[in-house]
Amino acid sequence: MTDTFQAGDITLHRVGEYVWEIPQEEGMNVPARVLASEPLLEEIADDKTLEQLKNTTHLPGIQKYAICMPDGHQGYGFPVGGVAGIDAENGCISPGAVGYDVNCGVRMIKTNLQYEDIEGREEELVDALFDAIPTGLGGGGVVEGDQHTIEQVLARGMDWALEHGWAVEDDLLHCEDEGMREDADPSAISKKAKDRGRNQLGSLGSGNHFLEVQRVTDVFLEDVGETYGLAEDQIVVLIHCGSRGLGHQTCNDYLRKIEQTHKGLLDQLPDRELAAAPAGSQLAEQYYGAMCAAINFAWVNRQLIMHRTRQVFEEVFDRPWQEMEMDLLYDVSHNIAKKELHDVNGEERELFVHRKGATRAFPAGHPEVPKAYRDVGQPIIIPGSMGAGSYVLRGGKDSMNLTFGSTAHGAGRLMSRTQAKQEFWGEDVQDELRETNKVYVKASSGATIAEEAPGVYKDVDEVVRVSDALGIGDKVARVYPVCNIKG
Repeated sequence: MTDTFQAGDITLHRVGEYVWEIPQEEGMNVPARVLASEPLLEEIADDKTLEQLKNTTHLPGIQKYAICMPDGHQGYGFPVGGVAGIDAENGCISPGAVGYDVNCGVRMIKTNLQYEDIEGREEELVDALFDAIPTGLGGGGVVEGDQHTIEQVLARGMDWALEHGWAVEDDLLHCEDEGMREDADPSAISKKAKDRGRNQLGSLGSGNHFLEVQRVTDVFLEDVGETYGLAEDQIVVLIHCGSRGLGHQTCNDYLRKIEQTHKGLLDQLPDRELAAAPAGSQLAEQYYGAMCAAINFAWVNRQLIMHRTRQVFEEVFDRPWQEMEMDLLYDVSHNIAKKELHDVNGEERELFVHRKGATRAFPAGHPEVPKAYRDVGQPIIIPGSMGAGSYVLRGGKDSMNLTFGSTAHGAGRLMSRTQAKQEFWGEDVQDELRETNKVYVKASSGATIAEEAPGVYKDVDEVVRVSDALGIGDKVARVYPVCNIKG
């Protein structure tokens, strides 16, 4: 077992089991930490992740350390899999440390169906889902929103969906923040962003976004599984998408504004893509309000897809969704910055906790965990690849101390989309998944499937093993794909 790891000119020191530190040096406000096994660290060191993580420590007001999760990889300025807790009074907020897809996240729908209910009907189901749920680049959604609709969605989130019959009360109770950020300010979102989102409400989009029907293969913690309503061979549905063009435009708008308004701060940072607005400044307040509004939009987006999924299951299985107990297990974001209270050196402080490709992982007893789960801890949903399955975890007891209450968000990419399309042929991947794994995949193009081939991703089993061993996210259940639709 080595005590140091050399990645180019960056030296990491082992400070604990699966905890590696880049010591603080000139320009760094805090050390940087990577949470990974040695095989994962080798992969993380393959791109610019460590350099980006080190750059993150230059952000004003960053506390304790910048953190990279086990699924970390290179991102835009701030690494995907990155977490930074930044003082909300004397620090800053960074759109690049949230990402372009504001509130990209996942929700899992439970059912009382068993795998045998689906077996033999996979093709019928995947075709019906693909026909009913808008996918791919550009427009098309479940709801065509006029200006008033968009304003309401941005302001009220899932509360709007409930009022208009797209949700039931139980859906809100099983969503992070009950599906509404009260700090949302629709007026801080540009007309261009609103116009881009207007016809995308209820759409998956493209890239790594998907809807996947899955079966539960393993339950590791029986009592937690019971509380979550998960049992072996049960069918569940996983939805992964975000705020579509509206979120992308919002991030872009504020990066440009910050570059113009806070050039002095920008010049002090080692990477312009980390552009940040000082806490308390007009732009910081505006961006926070705009980001919270985009968060609301994304929750409604996933809710509308869930509504349409319930309708498809009703048609295919010829019974009401309530009879199939198609209830929301949980919806959690993994691209977000939120004001949260955390212990910093024995003092409780309000921080902007930036999670970019990282999932909130609050433990049992935390007041922000929904009442239904407060005794066991917040559900965490970690998607893997189409050939490797996904996991449900629960917030671990050490997450608040080690990671500002966070863990990984997925398997993490090993190669770029361009490289993936050179290495894989979409139709071949589709055929192999069906013939070898009994996984039925449908997408708008073969290129989309190639970009998301199982070989493109890190080993999700290893990512989750490290999270579990560190006590930041405990393994509850494993699920495996049955059928999958993509943009």
